[in-house]
Amino acid sequence: MIILTGGAGFIGSCFLWKLNLEGIEDVLVVDHLENDKKWKNLTGKTYYDYMQKDDFLDSVIMRKMPKPQIIVHLGACSSTTITDASYYIKNNYDYSKILALWAFELGVPFIYASSAATYGRGEYGYDDDISKMKKLLPLNIYGFSKHMFDLWLLNNNHLNNVTGIKFFNVFGPNEYHKGDMRSVICKNYSAVFDDGLIKLFKSYDKNWANGEQARDFVYIKDVVDVMYFLLMNPSKTGIFNLGSGKSRTWNDVAESMFAVAGKRRNVEYIEMPDCLKLKYQYFTQARIDRLMDAGYTNPFMKLEDSIKDYCAYLKDKSYL
Repeated sequence: MIILTGGAGFIGSCFLWKLNLEGIEDVLVVDHLENDKKWKNLTGKTYYDYMQKDDFLDSVIMRKMPKPQIIVHLGACSSTTITDASYYIKNNYDYSKILALWAFELGVPFIYASSAATYGRGEYGYDDDISKMKKLLPLNIYGFSKHMFDLWLLNNNHLNNVTGIKFFNVFGPNEYHKGDMRSVICKNYSAVFDDGLIKLFKSYDKNWANGEQARDFVYIKDVVDVMYFLLMNPSKTGIFNLGSGKSRTWNDVAESMFAVAGKRRNVEYIEMPDCLKLKYQYFTQARIDRLMDAGYTNPFMKLEDSIKDYCAYLKDKSYL
């Protein structure tokens, strides 16, 4: 049995799809179906059971859960705008520690989601070298909660017992339920294809022109391929960046969407909410040498190709 927390979420449900493609169906999905859209991510997937996250945690604490083959812990609050710090600590940090300690007790592999948000503005680069970890300065409480767990593992000499994944800007099918946390591609699909317009945030940094802020965008199909590789190679421990290794601009995203839609470029640069201005990452780019050194050799899709593929899903509201 594989335990998959966050299994109804964006990355989790797509990873479940990947597991099913590989013939793996003995999966316990753990999540919190709090709205009327998220459950749709589980339709068409095969798994042996589902548990709400609080019920699952209680079962773990009371040691009533059967021993799994592996724990894949993706469940977390990923919003960057919620201001309740105690919620992040309880939901992202404390929850992760309890599951990790249980995995160590059982002697089973533990794969978990960290985040590129731990890198903050990138003052020390975007290198998953653990010697730089203590210097990182996250910009928001979400990134800080992920960083806290990374540091807890480091400080307690547990990094050789886990596989951590620092996800960069992941986009693709099954993110529909995420509201404001959806990708720009998802949020602007209708505007681009119906109205021929996309809205992007203005830049408030003189070093970056409007729309030239750059991120490491990585398509969900590449992400789940990497995750499956790590699942099949449990000896590959430590923390790995998961991005394409290339930085592209928001204007590149817009150009790609207009190209797929067959529309002329029409970008409106809008004001950024005040709550984001001091927490905004103007540039990210994953260094993926450790992942390559671990033996992962598949090429990542080009941004233009992945946006074209994703828009086909958005067109007919398909789910993976």
